[in-house]
Amino acid sequence: MLGTHLPKMDEKGRLILPAKFRDELSGGVVLTRGLEHCVFVFSAREFDNVQEKIRQAPLTNKQARDFMRMFLSGASDDVPDKQGRVTIPPMLRQYAGLGRDLVVIGAGNRAEIWAADAWNTYLAANEEPFAQTAEEVIPGLF
Repeated sequence: MLGTHLPKMDEKGRLILPAKFRDELSGGVVLTRGLEHCVFVFSAREFDNVQEKIRQAPLTNKQARDFMRMFLSGASDDVPDKQGRVTIPPMLRQYAGLGRDLVVIGAGNRAEIWAADAWNTYLAANEEPFAQTAEEVIPGLF
């Protein structure tokens, strides 16, 4: 999934998924707590892959247990309706501080839902470091 989209959330907590994402997500989605207070949106198939990787973490590791609890306890599955709408559960709306104005970004194997002001703050804080760390993060990319 790629790109940046600016949908609105309706009064029932629903948003229309970007048209570019609908085919991949039409079979079902899983929404869960993302990092930096966004909501991760996975296709049901991709969530199964992610969940399998999480299950491989050692239960003796407290950080792994904490991550697993936060990530999986916040998960909610849904199937987009005919208009491509999904409902964001109240707990996830509160976690991410979501209001009417949203930003939905494609982040490879998932989409992320951000409050518009939170996304703009994140983007402003990370544009310069992004340019400076490209070689360190992914050697040989450029």
